[in-house]
Amino acid sequence: MALCLFNSVFAKTKKTDSLFQIIQQNGNDTGNTRAYILLSEIYQNTNIDSAELLAQKGIELAQQRKQDRMEAFGHNAMGYVKYFKGDYQASIASFQHYYEASERTHNKIAMAFARNNEGNVYIELGDYVTAIDKYKEALEIRKDANDTVGIAMSYNNMGYIYKDLGDYEKAISNFLYALRIYEKKGDRKSIGMTYNYIGTVYWRKKDFALAHQNIDKALKIHQELNDDGNTAICLHTKGAVYGDEKKYDSALYVFDKAKALYEKNTDPRQLALTHADIAEIFERKQMHDSAIYHFQKGISYNNSIGNKRSLASLYNGLASALIHTGKLANGKQYLDSAMMVMEQTRKKEDFKNYYKVLSDYYRATGDNAMALKCLDLHTTYKDSLLNEENQKAIADMQTKYDVEKKDQQIKLQNSELLRRNIMLGSLGALSLLLLMLGISYYNRLKLKQQTRLQEEIMRQQDFATKAVIEAEENERKRIGSDLHDGVGQLMSAAKMNLSAIEDRVTFKTDQDKQAYEKSIALVDEGCREVRAVSHSIMPNALLRAGLSNAIKEFIEKLDNRTLKINLHSVGLNERLDSNVETVLYRIIQECVNNVIKHSGANSLDISLIKDMDGISATIEDNGKGFHVAETQKADGIGLKNIQTRVNYLKGTIDIDSAPGRGTLVAIHVPLA
Repeated sequence: MALCLFNSVFAKTKKTDSLFQIIQQNGNDTGNTRAYILLSEIYQNTNIDSAELLAQKGIELAQQRKQDRMEAFGHNAMGYVKYFKGDYQASIASFQHYYEASERTHNKIAMAFARNNEGNVYIELGDYVTAIDKYKEALEIRKDANDTVGIAMSYNNMGYIYKDLGDYEKAISNFLYALRIYEKKGDRKSIGMTYNYIGTVYWRKKDFALAHQNIDKALKIHQELNDDGNTAICLHTKGAVYGDEKKYDSALYVFDKAKALYEKNTDPRQLALTHADIAEIFERKQMHDSAIYHFQKGISYNNSIGNKRSLASLYNGLASALIHTGKLANGKQYLDSAMMVMEQTRKKEDFKNYYKVLSDYYRATGDNAMALKCLDLHTTYKDSLLNEENQKAIADMQTKYDVEKKDQQIKLQNSELLRRNIMLGSLGALSLLLLMLGISYYNRLKLKQQTRLQEEIMRQQDFATKAVIEAEENERKRIGSDLHDGVGQLMSAAKMNLSAIEDRVTFKTDQDKQAYEKSIALVDEGCREVRAVSHSIMPNALLRAGLSNAIKEFIEKLDNRTLKINLHSVGLNERLDSNVETVLYRIIQECVNNVIKHSGANSLDISLIKDMDGISATIEDNGKGFHVAETQKADGIGLKNIQTRVNYLKGTIDIDSAPGRGTLVAIHVPLA
């Protein structure tokens, strides 16, 4: 199954510029690695070679920096690149690396996606048995992770395979199962996509009325959501249905509408597919010149991004159209181009079509012997494809027969048992029903009371946490103010008085004068220490210019000879809620202090990024690391304080560390 992403050109450009800016800052943190991978995903639609280089760079950086999660995402991006280039074996290998890297970080959702993507590639190779196995493995992982959205995706994927195999009953069953999950979730976009899949099944069944009915449901949803991408896909499917109905003018009309949306969203891959479908319609209408034009457009779009997935099919179609117009030499040239692509992709469907067109070419040149030989090869590939489908269908039928036979035996046994126990069951049913109703009512009442109690406890806990943090912060401010205005002023006055004495006192010896000067220096050092402590407790930069500047001022006061600290911030130009700024400042301050005290690191990267979802903060050092599970069980209050403050902001914290490979603390705080 192909996944198409649509963004506006402006949004893409803005995001691309932002990512290049992060790369140019030449940091060595997770955000820098992620920028390469995100750029690779963007370039997959426009320049596949650049996408490959960016993905490779992201993988290399992640491996050097021991960033397993980023390495996993890099392999996923590389898998898509190889998939779009038609290098299916390399694509499978990349998705397997994606799985292995995700397994190291125990990321089950990513592991399921890796197996899912492998299945997609095996479909391209015509290996439906392996594809189904991969989808089923992904489904089991998602069930174990309780990933309901992923479960629905797996059922959609299996439905797609059964649709291709012609087992329409299983296809509809899987799609409907996914649809029920999406409806419970209220995920209208996925609901629309699933209706479109159901429409394709009815299209394959030649039930064109139901095909249009389901596709129109999908169209309505995507148009209401202003989702141009999926609207274009639905129009594309509708055009294909019209083509099979031989309503060629209607097909061309909706294909043109889909093409306009693809052009609006700058999607060369989908434009190539649309031009190929339009060319096929013109071929059916015997309008070979128009077909040639659209085949050439499709080839041009694919070549512009290095996409070889459908390139051989386009070359075969263009060669056929040229042969029909008598341009035999040109037709043979494009057949040769098709063979070069097929030698890499090894798609049997393309080989089947290739030998049919090549047979037409030799027949047109009068070489009937070669024409017959090529026709035999065409038949061989056709039979091979048919045999693969038949073998799968036979295996499915055998499985279905065995299950039905077993079910029938169970039904016969149960029927006899039911007949003997029906009287006893009837007598006890009413009593049991009344008892169950009573228990159900009692349980509902008890559950409501427990729910109210739990909600009240949570409210009280939130209130207590807020009160403790606010009291702590107020006390910090009071102590800081007392130090600055009380002790600080007294120390300053003492220094002034001592300085005034110097003019009125004559020192008897040089030792007396040195002792006096040391006293002055100690008082001066005390003034600075009091001022530094008061500013640490109540940072002026936080009051004046916000979170980013406060952290920057805090870092500048640290000794950079023993610990080099890099700070990267994005999107923090505007002030946040003062409470949020204060708590985040304390969290980062605590993390940095932990690094200084315990890690033995000489490099620390701090990243602060504010976007529409909230604020993401990462603190990553190259120190000695620690066992996270053991530290969380210990009695230390550092991590507990951090966790308490993150919980207060309704955020999440993820700590990734192990002895010998440093520590990464990732925090995300949602903003209202």
